[in-house]
Amino acid sequence: MAISYFRLFAARLLPETIQIRARTMSADTPETPIIPLKEARRFIVECLEAVGTPRIHASLQADLLVEADYRGHYSHGMNRLQIYIDDINAKTCDPKAVPKILQETPATAWVDGQNALGAVVGNFCMEAAIKKAKTVGVGWVCAKGSNHYGIAGMYALQAMRQGLLGMSFTNSSPFMCPTRGKQAALGTNPICLAAPAKGDDNFILDMATTAVAVGKIEIQRRKEALIPEGWAQDSEGKITTDPDVAYETGLLMPLGGPEINSGYKGFGLGMLVEIFCGILGGANYGSNIRKWGNATEVANLGQCFIAVDPNCFAPGFEDRMSDLMGNIRNCEPADPSIPVLVPGDPERNHMNFVDSVGGVRYVKNQMNTCKQLAEELHVKPLHP
Repeated sequence: MAISYFRLFAARLLPETIQIRARTMSADTPETPIIPLKEARRFIVECLEAVGTPRIHASLQADLLVEADYRGHYSHGMNRLQIYIDDINAKTCDPKAVPKILQETPATAWVDGQNALGAVVGNFCMEAAIKKAKTVGVGWVCAKGSNHYGIAGMYALQAMRQGLLGMSFTNSSPFMCPTRGKQAALGTNPICLAAPAKGDDNFILDMATTAVAVGKIEIQRRKEALIPEGWAQDSEGKITTDPDVAYETGLLMPLGGPEINSGYKGFGLGMLVEIFCGILGGANYGSNIRKWGNATEVANLGQCFIAVDPNCFAPGFEDRMSDLMGNIRNCEPADPSIPVLVPGDPERNHMNFVDSVGGVRYVKNQMNTCKQLAEELHVKPLHP
């Protein structure tokens, strides 16, 4: 199994257990070296610069990918670098482009991403949403003309770190097979909410509205491992455990899986995201979005960023958040060895582990990909 089970259950286990599970989660290949986060960032920046990306934009994209690996979302970290480079080389993404505001009110903005890198668009939009929230209490920004923007949590965290509630949504290449269907109609369409609590505590929900993000399928392929039932369907609409079939057919199941397990709810959430992003933002939407990995077409993704000042509502928000999360964490677990968690706990645990060992460990296949990139782009190889 990839990182999903670890991310659900690992926090607050015994330190020894945490370390064993984290090693398994991050690589399943103990022979690969530990890569310091600083070195991973250096490598990403240099690769992006080698294909014409300005340093400031390369840095934003590198921060995004490293943050994903640091938080344990290996599917959206270094694993995504090759796709960004392919888009830049194919000129379907402009690494030098700067987003612009097309229309705005004190609380809202409509942005044209100008086909810039997703991290550039995402940072631009969330900065605008935060500024508006601090001025009038809420900032709601929608963008068109964007590209893959990585983990949704990256942008929600920016608002949360300034005492605000942050939300982030994006549409994506069609992968979700709607309930009762056997054709991809929506993307993985993630949703995210980050909310501050007392001290360093916080709530961070960052999830795909499909049963799993396509990156998790990619990680299983890299590991040459099967996928669980309920993640994807084959070309006939039947559930498959073959990661190659799942990737080639591109038919991920909605959150919940089959209809009997309420998969229609995940499908509904996917449509909610599409309305916020593709429809409201005036971008491509649903099956109109290019197929994943197709570097011959512009993506024109739609994205939505929301910041809310909790001080505009009942006082004591952070105290109540801490109380709520404390109550949930203290629920008696069904299995005493597996504690009850709240969203954000697994990522926090993974970051603590990364800090303790001095970096992240990539699967062997990923290390080979990085070696090939270094040779092709004439940059210094990734080093322990």
